Amino acid sequence: MRLFYIIIEQAKEIHRKTVEVSGGGDDGILDIGKLESVLDHIQNDDYYPDFVDKLTHLFFCSNKFHCFSDGNKRIAIALGAHFLLINGYVFIVSRFIREMENISYHVASGAIDKDLLFEVINSVINEPEINEEIKLKIFEAISNHDS
Repeated sequence: MRLFYIIIEQAKEIHRKTVEVSGGGDDGILDIGKLESVLDHIQNDDYYPDFVDKLTHLFFCSNKFHCFSDGNKRIAIALGAHFLLINGYVFIVSRFIREMENISYHVASGAIDKDLLFEVINSVINEPEINEEIKLKIFEAISNHDS
């Protein structure tokens, strides 16, 4: 299956609109080169062989790299949703947005690492609901981080 990728101009516009629509904040750019690198790297099938790998890397890095002065957690969700949309996962976008809202916060705080994020995203895309084993892992990650 041929995948479609987000280009940097789209990412900047998605960020601007996300900040505007979601209640404001600063739409300034801190380091767009980091995001540009992420958008390029997810196209490398050697490192990111399947869609979930690509989406996980996009979400994780856009959340953690602080490419923008505000809205990095929101942009991770918005870019992830857009990546799903342009690749035909229309049926899952609203669920992805809903499920990833709290996850995004815990990724930013460092409680949820990239491996667990992969499991969460894989479950959101491929299962009717996040399974109990992953829910327990999320709970433990958050509990251990808060301790």
